[in-house]
Amino acid sequence: MIAIINNQFEIDLSKPIDISIPLTNTDANPIAWYIEKPEIEPVVFGDWIGKVSKGSSTNFNNIFFNPHGHGTHTECLGHITREFYSINQCLKQFFFTAELISVEPESVVDDYIITKFQIKNALNGKTPKAIIIRTLPNLESKKHRNYSKTNPPYLSEDAATFIREIGIEHLLIDLPSVDREEDEGKLLAHKAFWNVKNVDDLNVDARLNCTITEMIYVDDIVLDGSYILNLQIASFENDASPSKPIIYKI
Repeated sequence: MIAIINNQFEIDLSKPIDISIPLTNTDANPIAWYIEKPEIEPVVFGDWIGKVSKGSSTNFNNIFFNPHGHGTHTECLGHITREFYSINQCLKQFFFTAELISVEPESVVDDYIITKFQIKNALNGKTPKAIIIRTLPNLESKKHRNYSKTNPPYLSEDAATFIREIGIEHLLIDLPSVDREEDEGKLLAHKAFWNVKNVDDLNVDARLNCTITEMIYVDDIVLDGSYILNLQIASFENDASPSKPIIYKI
């Protein structure tokens, strides 16, 4: 099935490329921020267990998880503000032009950092609505890793500022955060991307419609270049939601 986006881009809807990581209750689930794996368990009422294999007519599970620490998720600026903002209210459009780039973070003292120069060089003058950053080496273990206390690579403040200044509204990355794991709460890249100068009193230029998606995984068979992104979220009234970003070749 062929679709035309904005009377300009032709995509084949029968060939989606899923760059999300599924949520499981096993040790294969990725974890960040010092929490345990998700829980997916049947409801129990006395002798009744919500599981067909246990005699119930249906499978009826409770799910306990954290969107920020348990896999692919999309967040709005409500992630860092005192006032409540919901991803379900901030994200109102779902198809965007996107550029997939691959970057090997640079070693700086004890950190690995994605720099403004790397982002600018990889984009080569392109200004899509969304940027998808695949870090190198692109190990399959990204889909299962426990990132807690490992100081993963992150985005420099200058890189996040550059992404904002060229008009990119949606930032996707295969890391647990665009910021350093332990940064004393500075959250420099988050604030630079959303243009949030004061978490207590938002400036008029704060970018309420913009999102950050973390903990994606883009397989090596998917080549760098231009795509159409379909950014799917669950309708959570929360700063973040588990998400399923899908890209299509143009």
